[in-house]
Amino acid sequence: MTAGVDDRHPLPPSRDPFYRPPSDLAAQAPGKILRSRRVHIALFGLIPQRVSAWQLLYRSNDLHGRPEAAVTTVLLPTGADPNRPRPLLAFESAIDAATDRCAPSFALRRGARVPGSITQWEWFLVANALRCGWAVTIADHEGAHGRFGAPREPGYRSLDGIRAALRFAPLGLHAETPVAVWGYSGGGMAGSWLVEMAPSYAPELRITGAALGAPVGDPGEIFLRLNGGRFAGFPAIVIAALREIYPALGAVLDHRIDAKGERLLRLAASLPPLTALMRLSGRDVSAHLDRPLEEVLSTPDMTAMLDDMRLGGNVPRCPVLVVQPVHDQIIDVSCVDGQVERYRAGGAGIDYIRDRLSEHATLFPLATPLMLDWLTDRIAGVPFTATGTRTIWSVAANPGHWRGLLSMADTAARILLGRPLRPRREPHLPDERRLAA
Repeated sequence: MTAGVDDRHPLPPSRDPFYRPPSDLAAQAPGKILRSRRVHIALFGLIPQRVSAWQLLYRSNDLHGRPEAAVTTVLLPTGADPNRPRPLLAFESAIDAATDRCAPSFALRRGARVPGSITQWEWFLVANALRCGWAVTIADHEGAHGRFGAPREPGYRSLDGIRAALRFAPLGLHAETPVAVWGYSGGGMAGSWLVEMAPSYAPELRITGAALGAPVGDPGEIFLRLNGGRFAGFPAIVIAALREIYPALGAVLDHRIDAKGERLLRLAASLPPLTALMRLSGRDVSAHLDRPLEEVLSTPDMTAMLDDMRLGGNVPRCPVLVVQPVHDQIIDVSCVDGQVERYRAGGAGIDYIRDRLSEHATLFPLATPLMLDWLTDRIAGVPFTATGTRTIWSVAANPGHWRGLLSMADTAARILLGRPLRPRREPHLPDERRLAA
């Protein structure tokens, strides 16, 4: 373990020696902790947060099974007793960027200035899990090179981050600790890869449930729908992030895109997601190709790439809650419908709630009490019976839901004032004496 650091002016991952893997990386088992350090968390890099936080460098694997070093940020609530049993939440952040400045391990730290980061805004929601008394792990699931949109490897990095967290003594966790998964949008996509890969990659983990919001479903279809429109920044970032992974995409960009298109992709790769949405709105990648985009994407190699990115080809073994806006302006509901159908066809237990009134940005905070309550039941061992698909007017329509929103408002006030994020209650786990053994 390395000593705590003065992180008032943190270095981005590409310049920080902490992220450099040791020479014997390939000899280490996936999830093996290679290095650790204490860090300080701050809202938008400015308002210090009173939580216990560390970063873990650990061994993982990329898309092709090659060894790599990955990083996760692990957290405990203020004043948490590491000797008391508690669950672990794997929070999957909507990183949605190729730049390393948007990695959670950088964006959440005191002194990090990343205007346009979604991860920094998500702290308002993650803090509510800490107030449930849970430990939290937030992996840099896109890896060192910001591979936004890549299949499978976000699951590998997140699962190995869970393994590392369970082995990290200051958290007081162990092999039988129940693990919950939570993510929205790009984080919902990463959480989907986590639960899809878990049965084959990390079957020993006790994953009790996953709450996934707007989890993309079909990235290729979303790419076609968004390109050239208001949210064109997202497909531009995905293309820039994946050109090194897929030879077919690399060949298209090397031979069929003009100089202006190359500059567009370099810009997209350098921007945080919210900034990219503003600066790249209306930009059409196909305008820079020498053939129509539909023709390029219809080639066998490109079709295979899009099929590879589609979620639902592997079946989660844990219960899954999916929430999705019916009128989502970024992730079309049909793409998530398809993901849910593929899971169910494989025998997965899915609760699917479609919200008529919410849109993409509003559903996540509105659905947070529902998602945390659902995960609390899974952690506590409440028997799960899938309820099928429900299309409702709003997740906020239940009167009891407003108590959760008021609790979130209290947490937000604590965040803004830099007050301790103490648990409201100790978490309930089934058969706690066995889990504590």
